[in-house]
Amino acid sequence: GPKRREIGHGALAERALIPVVPSFDEFPYTLRLVSEVLSSNGSTSMGSVCSSSLSMMDAGVPIKAPVAGIAMGLVLHEGQYVTLTDILGAEDAFGDMDFKVAGTSEFVTALQLDTKIDGIPADVLAGALNQAREARLAILEVMAGAIDGPRPEVGENAPKISSFEIPVEKIGEVIGPKGKMINTIQAETGAQISVDDDGMVGIVAIASPDREKVAEAERQVMLIVDPPSANIGEVYEGRVVNITKFGAFVNVLPGRDGLVHISKLGGGKRIDKVEDVLELGQSLEVV
Repeated sequence: GPKRREIGHGALAERALIPVVPSFDEFPYTLRLVSEVLSSNGSTSMGSVCSSSLSMMDAGVPIKAPVAGIAMGLVLHEGQYVTLTDILGAEDAFGDMDFKVAGTSEFVTALQLDTKIDGIPADVLAGALNQAREARLAILEVMAGAIDGPRPEVGENAPKISSFEIPVEKIGEVIGPKGKMINTIQAETGAQISVDDDGMVGIVAIASPDREKVAEAERQVMLIVDPPSANIGEVYEGRVVNITKFGAFVNVLPGRDGLVHISKLGGGKRIDKVEDVLELGQSLEVV
């Protein structure tokens, strides 16, 4: 399993990236970033920051800005301070400072400083920060040459997720008695739907590999939340949801069922049973 060093480096890289990661409301996905370094002669944590930033943009995660990192070093000799950029393993081992700086083109998002000397003058530290900024901007420019921003959509194999709020009082209508309504929408669209609430609003999450299925499920949910009214004389494409001895109940709008009497089903001829001309789930034009 991961050891203390890997955990520490991972924590630093995570801290550097968290400020640019969208909130769950903006992007309702769980992110898992794995950086496997087979060999190195430099900062693996700062390399992980750069690669993780690139991978999220390539995956379609709408990060606020790309993040890059650089490891700075310092050598103190006979009272003279020399700042090193992008230190190698030997420079880290024999140098007097390991100063990791990560951030965007505008902000620093994470810092880590280790020293082997008693203290560092403020002007030397400020100079190291400025030197780190120049290096960070150069790295960001190279990264932009590979991918200049997040892709407009998540990858083809990633589930497409839509999350939105509904009034708490509409949760029961969306779910339906014994889950009838939500199960019907899931069966018709093939999308997965979950409904939760935080005490103030209901939260609906819809997921499917197919974006069109997500859009159709969202449309059907919103028709329940804000249903249109049926107009007299207008023709609707309905679906038979219940059959009785005296007629059939047809769903014409979400949450809106109407009775078609048996006398209206024979095309002008008398029928003995509704089942002779209709079956459950059958589509039917009604007025």
